[in-house]
Amino acid sequence: MERSVTMTVTPQWTPTPQDVDGAIVTDFARFAEQRTGATFPDYHTLWQWSVDDIEGFWAAVWDYFDLGERAEHVLANPEMPGARWFPETTLNYVDQVVRNARTDRPAIIYVSEDAPDREISWAELLGRSAAFTDKLRAAGVQPGDRVVGYLPNNPEAVIAFLATASLGAVWSACGQDYSAKAALDRLGQLEPKVLVAADGYVFGGKHRDKRDDVAAVQAGLPTLVATFWLGDLTDSSDTALCGVAVPFEHPLWILFSSGTTGLPKGIIHGHGGVMLEHLKAVALQSDIGRDDTFFWFTSPSWMMWNFQVAGLLVGSTIVCYDGSPSAGRPDALWDIAARVHATVLGTSPGYVLGCMKAGAEPAETHDLSALRTVGITGSSLPAATSQWLADHVGVQVASISGGTDVVSAFIGGVRTVPVWPGELSAPFLGVALDAWDDTGSPVRGEVGELVITKPMPSMPVGFWNDEDGSRYQAAYFEMFPGVWRHGDWITLTDHGSVVVHGRSDSTLNRHGIRMGSADIYQAVESLPEVAEALVIGAEQPDGDYWMPLFVVLAEGVELTDALREKINEAVRTEVSPRHVPDEIILAPGVPHTRTGKKLEVPVKKLFQGGDPAKVVERSAVDDPALLDWYVAQRRP
Repeated sequence: MERSVTMTVTPQWTPTPQDVDGAIVTDFARFAEQRTGATFPDYHTLWQWSVDDIEGFWAAVWDYFDLGERAEHVLANPEMPGARWFPETTLNYVDQVVRNARTDRPAIIYVSEDAPDREISWAELLGRSAAFTDKLRAAGVQPGDRVVGYLPNNPEAVIAFLATASLGAVWSACGQDYSAKAALDRLGQLEPKVLVAADGYVFGGKHRDKRDDVAAVQAGLPTLVATFWLGDLTDSSDTALCGVAVPFEHPLWILFSSGTTGLPKGIIHGHGGVMLEHLKAVALQSDIGRDDTFFWFTSPSWMMWNFQVAGLLVGSTIVCYDGSPSAGRPDALWDIAARVHATVLGTSPGYVLGCMKAGAEPAETHDLSALRTVGITGSSLPAATSQWLADHVGVQVASISGGTDVVSAFIGGVRTVPVWPGELSAPFLGVALDAWDDTGSPVRGEVGELVITKPMPSMPVGFWNDEDGSRYQAAYFEMFPGVWRHGDWITLTDHGSVVVHGRSDSTLNRHGIRMGSADIYQAVESLPEVAEALVIGAEQPDGDYWMPLFVVLAEGVELTDALREKINEAVRTEVSPRHVPDEIILAPGVPHTRTGKKLEVPVKKLFQGGDPAKVVERSAVDDPALLDWYVAQRRP
């Protein structure tokens, strides 16, 4: 039995008529009306058409962005898995970047902790990419070969990617916050021909020397024919950067799953699917165009790096920052956003919560007059945090949810739709999103599994080293054959928004009532005494069900009986009396993946007696030493 959910009825932000009239998605709707003869008076009718006629919609996206010649056939096979998009069409992702080059704005603004901000012009970006293309070609790189990066988030990472993609080679990268072992767990699977590396980076005011780790990565990649350092990417060429035409599904890059419970999965995405999806997501959903500066705090290890690079597809300026989000001050990202005149700033719920608890006043202490939207992803955004952004920043909050799997979002903000606290504004165009119960029946106003009932072009081409597709099938299509089950709990509201409750594989099931962990965190982490929390529900061998709540407290706070009762009361009144934790345990920290997701499932397995060496891969954890503490807390 699923619990019903009471939704917020008052938006925290509502688009003005000027917002709606000036939005790129509105212009696209008029374009779609002219070619279909239909009328789309609002976003939701446009979305309905986009999923009812997915071939017509994606053909319209191609034509709206004037991507050149395409074959008439859009979708050769609509079945999932195995859908084949634009089967006779060839293209190259890089050509869309080149097409949008300009002279009046920079392509990249590079921000670091230890140097002045630096602008990279489009001419410099493309000239250096062309020069590096020549070096890769001279090293024997051909279409399909893998080029890998072990780099911080700097312009050279973008240059190396563009050069690789232009040749039809395949890019994959890890940030240098990954150890050599964690990098090899990922990049070592690919048998790469070329490594691009930096000797270190600055984070939190300290220089991190990575030369020994680079040497270890080189030693672990016997297929390498060349290693290029950052200095090798400084040359420029007058030759135009031109992409090799490749089939629509030709691999563009390989992204990796978190790898916390086994060897990370290499997820392959194609040139055409990524380009179409990112043009839609960046321009139509995020309203980013040629006058924008797009800054998302990210790392080359995380799909949001790939997503931010897509700003180049529409001629916007992107911001590369390889430092700490709180370097020198808790509100460092707001300071950077003000300096670079960011129009879209992306961060995480955890960072915003930290600003809240630090008493930050972003709009009062920084000139954020250019800022139009704050993007949020990584985990669910609590209603209180969303409202704080409305009160203390005063712009649209675009919380998004998707994944590395599609290198984009299924749900998020759109410039023409209101924002409700704690809710994601709408499904993205072309995403046939639904919420299903265990029997495969749609549910409304209550919690269900997030499913996608029709294919998207950016669904993976496949997994690396999965020749028969069995791992791909098991990952998404095992529960509902032919339908993508993503593994998130969501609720579809009566006003078209979506509430994300967390991973369905870490569901809290008390007395037959299922609850997403995100609901618990929203209640508990809003308390000023609690810095962070982790909740698990562990089935016991005797049939019992144990649900502890681990809390990390604010500096100087003690876990007294009074605070325990305050936490319990917050869960009882704001979430459910059935989900008050069995125990509240003071913890030194919460372990996360390298991209910031809490390790709920591995910790649950540890408390169910799992072998720590098999349950979680330590190199994929942000603070591996924390795992030892959790193992020590296990019941005898």
